[in-house]
Amino acid sequence: MRAVIYDGYREPLRVTELAEPVPPDDGVVLRVEAAGLCRSDWHSWNGHDDDIPGFPHVPGHEFAGTVSAVGPDVTRWRVGDRVTTPFVCACGRCLVCESGNHQVCPHQWQPGFDGWGGFAEYVALPAADTNLVRLPHDMDMTTAAGLGCRVATAYRAIAQVGRAAPGEEVVVHGCGGVGLAAVMIARALGARVTAVDPSAHARELA
Repeated sequence: MRAVIYDGYREPLRVTELAEPVPPDDGVVLRVEAAGLCRSDWHSWNGHDDDIPGFPHVPGHEFAGTVSAVGPDVTRWRVGDRVTTPFVCACGRCLVCESGNHQVCPHQWQPGFDGWGGFAEYVALPAADTNLVRLPHDMDMTTAAGLGCRVATAYRAIAQVGRAAPGEEVVVHGCGGVGLAAVMIARALGARVTAVDPSAHARELA
């Protein structure tokens, strides 16, 4: 398969051929159809995270695609299912996961950090029954690729913590990936949105 890799922190990215992954017993292999670029990928490339297991490394934690292979212990997913996955993949078995707090699982696994990520034609994902999210049939893959990180981050801030409501004023400072997601979510909740960014292009997108 083709993949984007780097051979060390701050080393140039390059496209190369790698062997296709095989699914873990409890996981799947996903054929990646869309992937996003996040600032966390930049931090990882710079060596700000020390959890990369080794080099060469395939980055990318925002992606969506179609299940292409399924491990023997997986019960909820079949080849051909359209899915995405969260930034933080949980084990699904510990007490933290059983309490519903997958995002702070002490055994968490992050694609593109703890293992190879989605900047490739295929990616292997563990604990599929716990982590995969089925996509609506009418959602395109490019939209879906951002759900597990930037959209979830913005949703937590705007909807769950901020509890934006119809008619309220919401000001979004910075219109990158998370900021634009915050604009969309606030508008969907009926709030009046003011977007602030030094870039005219970013303001136009907002």
